[in-house]
Amino acid sequence: MPDLPPDGDTGYDLVVLGGGSGGYACALRAAQLGQRVALVERDKLGGTCLHRGCIPTKAMLHAAEVADTAREGARFGVHSSVESIDLAGVQAYQQGVVGRLYKGLQGLVSAAEVELVTGVGRLVPGPSGVPAVQVTGGDAERTLVGRHLVLATGSRARTLPGVEIGGRVLTSDEALQLTELPGSVVVLGGGVIGVELASVFRSFGAEVTVVEALPRLVPAEEESISKALERAFRKRKIAIRTGARVASVSQDSDSATLNLEDGSSLTADIVLVAVGRGPVTDGMDFEFAGIELDRGHVVVDERLRASVPGVYAVGDIVPGLQLAHRGFAHGIFVAEDIAGLAPSPVSDRGIPKVTYCDPEIASVGLTEAQAREEHGDAVQCLEYNLAGNGKSQILGTSGFVKLVRVADGPVVGVHMIGARMGEQIGEAMLVVGWDAQPEDVAPMLHAHPTQNEALGEAHLALAHKPLHAHA
Repeated sequence: MPDLPPDGDTGYDLVVLGGGSGGYACALRAAQLGQRVALVERDKLGGTCLHRGCIPTKAMLHAAEVADTAREGARFGVHSSVESIDLAGVQAYQQGVVGRLYKGLQGLVSAAEVELVTGVGRLVPGPSGVPAVQVTGGDAERTLVGRHLVLATGSRARTLPGVEIGGRVLTSDEALQLTELPGSVVVLGGGVIGVELASVFRSFGAEVTVVEALPRLVPAEEESISKALERAFRKRKIAIRTGARVASVSQDSDSATLNLEDGSSLTADIVLVAVGRGPVTDGMDFEFAGIELDRGHVVVDERLRASVPGVYAVGDIVPGLQLAHRGFAHGIFVAEDIAGLAPSPVSDRGIPKVTYCDPEIASVGLTEAQAREEHGDAVQCLEYNLAGNGKSQILGTSGFVKLVRVADGPVVGVHMIGARMGEQIGEAMLVVGWDAQPEDVAPMLHAHPTQNEALGEAHLALAHKPLHAHA
């Protein structure tokens, strides 16, 4: 590693490398606690989530929902139709949402008196043993020295060996920037990103096939959720190929072809590669600074401390769930830990997850299989079908709420599928996070008619007090 330049900027309590969800949350919370903070970002404040991930994707999904509602209006006695999908117009709407949130975030950081430093950061030796951050390519070359260093460099879209991105082979980054609608799409990957974008393109009228190497879609979810999603996708005429491994991808000026190991192939206007995201830790001299990495992720303890004293890591570069709200939680935790508030560590088990395809998937806690691994036969499960929920009938959706509990103990998992069920995840997270038993939730009132009642009904049934479900 190069020597520390003599003109280093010192006196920071924290230097945060990366201005995405985890980085800016850490910087804002640290500033609230009276810390002097420098926040380094090489692109735009807000990172992947705001500019290339959560927000633009969900904006497209909302546009897709509007298209489906218009197309299916006759179901509700409203005779409407979709004349065309103006993808450039969808992009303008999407970027309007992003732009407003970006402006608001810039204002928050400025008001908090966090020093935002634009440029590419890499680690160099610091005078006290904590690595400093050398920033180049921005407004001015600087070296930032802090008592603590927080690594928050995020993730990027991955691909598979032999699958080159370009032309008609895209990742989610390029898919979110399309201005012309493809007539057909092959989605490589049946995880969260894959099924969300498959849902979008199908709603926009494209022919869609999802290819997943594992035996089922959304393999990290409850198995019954995967089966329900596959049924719903097939009903929407989304083709599914599970247990299918890729041999290669080829393309010409008109189409792209996905070749599978079984000798079959799929050809479409575009192939969308959605095989997950990898940590952004290369080229920043992490390892030269003595920071231990494992397959690109920063190795940390439960308090998110890296192998070098004074260095923390947050968000997608920490092994585990790659979710913006996990990054937020990590960032707040680290800021409070540095300030001496002794916060409780962030556990992936209590982090809620939502997949915003149609139908939506929402879950928190253990699946039935995971619960049985921990508790053996002392596990009870219950499914409450949305057919018994008034608001779900009004919306015309199907699905269910599944509860997983330890026998005579707390609910350890909640799993839901159906239109808009992501909006119910807040209560589900509280139930699991506070180790509530069904008997604790059963007396709580749930407004009628709402989909939220489905959670209440499920807990009533598991507490042996079913109202609109069989015991």
